[in-house]
Amino acid sequence: MTNALTTSAATGARDRSRPRAVLPTLCLTQITSWGIVYYAFPVLNPQITAATGWSAGATTAAFSLGLIVSALAGIRVGRILDQRGPRAVMTTGSVVGVVSLLIVAAAPNVPAFIAGWALAGLAMAATFYQPAFAALTRWWAPDHVRALTVVTLAGGLASTVFAPLTATLADHLSWRHTYLVLAGILAVVTIPAHTLTLRAPWPDAPTGLAHAAAGVATVGRSRPFLLLAAAFTLSSFALYAVVVALVPLLLERGYTTSQAAWALGIGGAGQTLGRTLYAALARRTKATARTTILIALGGLTTAAFAAVTGPYALIIAVSVAAGMVRGNVTLLQATAITDRWGTAHYGRLSGLLAAPATTAAAFAPFAGAALAVPLGGYGPLFFLLATVSVAATLIAPWTATGAVRRRSPRL
Repeated sequence: MTNALTTSAATGARDRSRPRAVLPTLCLTQITSWGIVYYAFPVLNPQITAATGWSAGATTAAFSLGLIVSALAGIRVGRILDQRGPRAVMTTGSVVGVVSLLIVAAAPNVPAFIAGWALAGLAMAATFYQPAFAALTRWWAPDHVRALTVVTLAGGLASTVFAPLTATLADHLSWRHTYLVLAGILAVVTIPAHTLTLRAPWPDAPTGLAHAAAGVATVGRSRPFLLLAAAFTLSSFALYAVVVALVPLLLERGYTTSQAAWALGIGGAGQTLGRTLYAALARRTKATARTTILIALGGLTTAAFAAVTGPYALIIAVSVAAGMVRGNVTLLQATAITDRWGTAHYGRLSGLLAAPATTAAAFAPFAGAALAVPLGGYGPLFFLLATVSVAATLIAPWTATGAVRRRSPRL
């Protein structure tokens, strides 16, 4: 009885010490940051290439460079997060994000466009899921999975909100003016939100048995970690190539830009729906089984995009299903470290794990655009991407670790 009372009191103390404004703030800023810095580009890119004469390969390469910069910067960002917390990182990232979009909007040539996206990569590393997950994992432990679920439920709406909004703006404005409007929204929403609400004291990192036996470097060189990174890398390449290639796939099949944007955006609603089901999956499966199942389903939905040419309602249904898988994969990646190695050094380990996957996601738009031509269109490209997911599925069962093998906490 005494132990139960002590545990209850400790839990109550943790609940009272949590910065309550952080969770709704991160929900809002994840929607805004992802929606503007990431999801606006696939909607605007056809207009950008048409208006400027720049090749689709050049513009997608610039966008891919931003994701590569994000991957590399994410390792350093993870270390800073572990030591100092998210306030300075995410506030600075918001400012950099606004500046980068202003450079993109004003770019007179491809080199300037590339420079703008390279700077945007720093903003992505400092404002997207990685710093938000690090903040919630530390502030909300040991119930961090619930907080991660909530913020990813909100983040899944980013494309639902901003893909159609971007398309609407682009119907009335040039792509440059559209980016200027979006940069203004990003500044007004995210800079004050991160500055004012992420001010709570940063808790000390917890220590655990897994980290007493193995340091960060040892975990990073372990076989399960390397195989997990390989599986996530292949899966991310396929999933993110699908996101960026979906609009040109549908345009190639005769659908309008607005219809393509809505198909992309509705996938965000699917992400939110899918994340509501993650709790049940987590209760019934171990981390390795979840990894295998979700990566396999990602390949199945990618193949469905290749096979289904219409009607439009069926394409929307496939987009919702694909979004559900992506939503679950986001939570899978967010909890992969804690499921296997605990919460200590979460920022650094998650940065190491995310770096190759983010790099693969960075190459995905450029590779997709480059491969579509020799493959004979975007339909065959989607079949190739499904094959990549199959390779990731074959790796996933080998990612179990004996150091920490447990089910995710109940949500």
